[in-house]
Amino acid sequence: MGWFEKLKEGLTKTRDNLTQKVEAIFNFTSELDDDFFEELEEALIVADVGFNTTTAIVEKLKKRIKEKKINQIQEAKDELKNIIVEIMRGDKNIDIIPPKTPAVFMVVGVNGVGKTTSIGKIANFFKSRGYKVMMAAGDTFRAAAIDQLEVWGQRCGVEVIKQKEGADPAAVVFDAIQSAKARKVDILICDTAGRLHNKKNLMEELRKINRVIEKEGRDFYKETLLVLDSTTGQNAIHQAKEFIDVADVNGIVLTKLDGTAKGGVVIAINNELNIPVKMIGVGEGIDDLQAFDPEMFVDALF
Repeated sequence: MGWFEKLKEGLTKTRDNLTQKVEAIFNFTSELDDDFFEELEEALIVADVGFNTTTAIVEKLKKRIKEKKINQIQEAKDELKNIIVEIMRGDKNIDIIPPKTPAVFMVVGVNGVGKTTSIGKIANFFKSRGYKVMMAAGDTFRAAAIDQLEVWGQRCGVEVIKQKEGADPAAVVFDAIQSAKARKVDILICDTAGRLHNKKNLMEELRKINRVIEKEGRDFYKETLLVLDSTTGQNAIHQAKEFIDVADVNGIVLTKLDGTAKGGVVIAINNELNIPVKMIGVGEGIDDLQAFDPEMFVDALF
């Protein structure tokens, strides 16, 4: 099964929740009047597109219909799809492929969102594209996270730099950068603690790791990826805001889209956080996390 088919299948619940309702509105509408816009607004909010993003979409659609003198329902639907693609594309770089190597990705996110699993899949994504990849087990607060990363390392044939549970995560990242330089690694992916006792601790931890990366990895292209669980819908956005306060997040990795009817949150994330979704996951398999393509996403959704 190709990625488009997998994506289409993975978005079934969201399609049932969002697209069928939107399609019904377009199919049973003869006029692009206030009732039509009200119904469309309701359908988008119910599918976790969120109030602010829904308002932005509907306002843009009203404006375009007026500007382009659209009176055909199908044209209005095409315009809606264009607007959704534009919002998800945003004005930021959505490409997960780094502009230069070596590159270091620091991956953050709370426990339970699939962060460590995502790191394994990201490593596999780059390895299968010919990059030399290494992982750093920087979540030293959970022994399970270190073991889990090792299992992923074995699965995709990628070396994992680790220390024992409770070690200083910044020290692990320091070791990993030295190893990456010595072995001429293209991409280093660093796991981080999912949750420390409070926000202040987490902030300190991430700052410390950042300082190590800045100092030791001067020649590395750097990015921070935030892993979010799409099954939490709008809560994912609140969670993201907490992390954005403590880390300079460049991209979002959105997991578990196949397990949710709340896939509309993909549209909201870019609009409300102004951070691009760079990868999405629609399954358990090693290849089920892929680069995000807004056009393909909307095609699969509609």
